[in-house]
Amino acid sequence: MEHDIIVFFTDSQFLGISLANWILAIVASTLSFILVRGAIGFVLRKIRTRSSAPNAHLSYIAVEVLSGTSNTLILLASLLIGVGMLDLPERWLGRVSSLWFVVAALQVGLWANRAIALALYRYFARHSTTSTFQGSALATLSLWGAKVLLWATVLMAMLSNVGVNITAFVASLGVGGIAVALAVQNILGDVFASLAIAVDKPFEIGDFIVVGSLSGTVEHVGLKTTRIRSLGGEQIVMANADMIGSTIQNYKRLQERRIVFDFRLTYDCSVDQVREVPKKVEEIIRRLKNARFDRSHFRSFGETSLEFETVYIVLDPSYNVYMDVQQTINLEIMEAFADMDVRFAFPSRTVYVASLPESRASKRTALEMDKAQA
Repeated sequence: MEHDIIVFFTDSQFLGISLANWILAIVASTLSFILVRGAIGFVLRKIRTRSSAPNAHLSYIAVEVLSGTSNTLILLASLLIGVGMLDLPERWLGRVSSLWFVVAALQVGLWANRAIALALYRYFARHSTTSTFQGSALATLSLWGAKVLLWATVLMAMLSNVGVNITAFVASLGVGGIAVALAVQNILGDVFASLAIAVDKPFEIGDFIVVGSLSGTVEHVGLKTTRIRSLGGEQIVMANADMIGSTIQNYKRLQERRIVFDFRLTYDCSVDQVREVPKKVEEIIRRLKNARFDRSHFRSFGETSLEFETVYIVLDPSYNVYMDVQQTINLEIMEAFADMDVRFAFPSRTVYVASLPESRASKRTALEMDKAQA
């Protein structure tokens, strides 16, 4: 009975291969998957235990890299083990060997991808002065470029292994690349502009900037666009090339504010009052702790007023602090000028009408009456 069963499985064939061989291949594939998956899980648990200890940087890196192991690729490798146990023709065995290389290259690529991302993350975290390094354009471009180079290398290796002529393929890619570059030159312009922003750093995430008529806080610098949150709350999206081509005012890097303001007094002021006004303004500004006085002068004679100009420095970059200081100065100037009996001028025009001589006026009136009667 047992002999008959053995003969049945050895003599019966499916696709030219005995059933016994098929069963052996399936069992080998299943066991391979279970063993490999179990071994990787065991190693990960051991390394995770060590990575929780202080200064265990290598263990942490190993955990992150091994976590990139693909179950799909493990399954494919297990199936290839089973296929290798089948009695296949020689030409099929060569294809199986090529598939082994493809699976191995893909898995190594996944591990390398994890390692590169982790290495760049740590590098930018170490060399960044802010907590927003992960959103910077330089970090994004570096990671993107490294991944493109990695997977291009993996692809070239796989194509070479399966018999593709890499030299001709690369040459065709060069010609195609030129055509693609011409088609997407605007996009490439924005990408290179983002690289210029990352290297030159005219602004960073969190900076308050003014670009033309637009102003707001930078939220994100991407490969193609920069997103700005305006004072009104809406989000402004600008192409990086437009940002680089415009004049950018960065208020985040402001350390002090130089303020120039003027006021006008009426021509009723006496010389002594005009001489006293700049001194009084200087006295007011010097009393403020957040301001440094620069100068105050009687600037010029205006059409309808005496014009004064004052310059001072706000020692705090905050716009709210500046407005508080300016308000305090304005109120104290009003109080001081009221005590000095000095009045502010407002736009006005005085018209003087000169009377005609009496004899000329009477002659003109008589002439007008004669014309009216005629």
